[in-house]
Amino acid sequence: MPTQANSAQLDGLHTFPRLLFHHADIRPQAPAMREKYLGIWQTWTWADVAERVRALACGLAALGFKRGDNLAIIGDNRPHLYMMMTAAQCLGGVPVPLYQDAVAGEMLFVLQDAGIRFVVVEDQEQVDKMLEIQDQVPTLAHVVYDDPRGMRHYSQPFLHDIHELMEMGRIHDRNHTAFLNEEIGRGHFDDTSVMLYTSGTTGKPKGVCQTHAAFIAAAQGGVEVDRLGADGDILSYLPMAWVGDHLFSYAQALVAGFTINCPESGDTVMSDLREIGPTCYFAPPRVFESLLTSVMIRMEDAGRLKQKIFHHFMAVAKRCGADILDGKSVGLGDRLQYWLGNLLVYGPLRNVLGMSRIRVAYTAGAAIGPELFRFYRSMGINLKQFYGQTETCAYVCLQPDGAIKFDSVGQPAPGVEIKIADNGEVLVKGPMLLKEYYKRPDATAESINAEGYFMTGDAGFLDEDGHLKIIDRAKDVGKLSNGAMFAPNYIENKLKFFPHVKEAVCFGNQRDMVCAFVNIDVSAVGNWAERRGIAYSGYADLAGKPEVLELIRSCVEQVNADLVHDAMVADSQIHRFLVLHKELDPDDDELTRTRKVRRNFVAEKYKLLIDALYAGQANQFIETEVKFEDGRRGKVSADLKIVDAKTFPVVKKVA
Repeated sequence: MPTQANSAQLDGLHTFPRLLFHHADIRPQAPAMREKYLGIWQTWTWADVAERVRALACGLAALGFKRGDNLAIIGDNRPHLYMMMTAAQCLGGVPVPLYQDAVAGEMLFVLQDAGIRFVVVEDQEQVDKMLEIQDQVPTLAHVVYDDPRGMRHYSQPFLHDIHELMEMGRIHDRNHTAFLNEEIGRGHFDDTSVMLYTSGTTGKPKGVCQTHAAFIAAAQGGVEVDRLGADGDILSYLPMAWVGDHLFSYAQALVAGFTINCPESGDTVMSDLREIGPTCYFAPPRVFESLLTSVMIRMEDAGRLKQKIFHHFMAVAKRCGADILDGKSVGLGDRLQYWLGNLLVYGPLRNVLGMSRIRVAYTAGAAIGPELFRFYRSMGINLKQFYGQTETCAYVCLQPDGAIKFDSVGQPAPGVEIKIADNGEVLVKGPMLLKEYYKRPDATAESINAEGYFMTGDAGFLDEDGHLKIIDRAKDVGKLSNGAMFAPNYIENKLKFFPHVKEAVCFGNQRDMVCAFVNIDVSAVGNWAERRGIAYSGYADLAGKPEVLELIRSCVEQVNADLVHDAMVADSQIHRFLVLHKELDPDDDELTRTRKVRRNFVAEKYKLLIDALYAGQANQFIETEVKFEDGRRGKVSADLKIVDAKTFPVVKKVA
């Protein structure tokens, strides 16, 4: 799409390597990247990053990396791994980030499918995964590692320390001074800049090839709408293989020039978040749900006076906080109350969450419940939904300031066209569309219709203000036996607003009622149980406690009471549920690596439980195979109690 791509060229800076070296030229001493190492923040300026990228690119070239090669990148968010992305692009290669928590067997498909010759990994753990499967990846020639700890006795000749690679590259650069600039000059905006594999909820993952122009267009659109500048900071902690991280921590950072900050580890993200105090923050709904859960746990442990103050001012915030944030008219009394609440509750709470400096926070990857959305905006955090897919650079809709609706994902982003198909599917067109699925012309052709619109697979509609409202995945939307619409994700999001519920899976298509599986949040429910003197030995024991079942029943019944007021889903109240004896887990193939439920797999695996729910049984014994972190397999079993929930009569409106 050359004509669409031209708008993304940034006056000739239409590839990511050119953007990097542009920043290094005009603001060489500004901070580009930070990483917390051994408790101390290390900083790289734009000049530092450009020098290292040059060295890495020339080092790769010295090893034989060439235009068209794919470079796998595996590890937590690390500056050198981001630099390796640009280094590969300098040579006309394509970075292929993989989920770092995947086991070797899961990585095997991508390494084989992408014909990987070069891999850069974070540490010894990831090196060991490559050694485990190297015999099954005949193309694999070189593995570069960033962290040398534990690597002293690894003597395989195809293993390379990243610092040794940089030294090799500096020598190559001195001997061939014009080489890299010529390679960068050959780069074109329509070249593939990255290959991101889909999560594979319904089959094998597909490699989504996105161009420089597509991601630069998506980054520019977001930067312009939310006025992101070079003085900003973002905490880069989400998987590099996820499209959201690539957009915010890579594409937007290189377009706007703000600083990316890499936490020391996954365990220190919250403390690092408070230290950095980012101006821009991005997280999937699951993270915002967890943050809310931690807040509620702390409040339950607080004294009675603190609880009373908290709940009073949160009621004030719910009443007028979002309107104040949007600059709307609010009465003087509410403004004074909110001002006092900001001193006593909202300000300290934002500080605890590390969100004191945030100008804009985004959530995407899955639908967020309106109640959760309202909670954050009401206490002064400018949270916005960001809608898109891997195939659209996560860029379809944006929510401009002052035009936020809690039940929509916003208006079409700059340059994006949206159309609703006759069957309710959302169709999109714009400069951010995928170039192709790697080696899958059939899948590419199936995903884009004759008019050039990408078929998102989501069901939704545009309201009278042009805001897009997503109902559910089109393939998941069904009907109850009485013909009423059944949208499971909509119900599940309402359940997951409660801090005690971590995950939920609803069933009801072509059935006479809705039933559900629930995963409890073991930290929230465990805290709740301990304060009531309820002893438990682990997740399964806690999940089966009668008191816990009653707690979850109250959550389910509150959701039912809410659903009855929404005519579209009033018939989808949950009649029966059970609390699963184990957490749904990506290692057991029940969730994707982005923690989306694999519905068909879960329905097949737990068919026995679904049948028991609909047969009216009071309990059901089940034994389930699980995979432990060290690769061993075992079994967990339990006799699960099935609970009936109160439902409310649906009042049909008379035409």
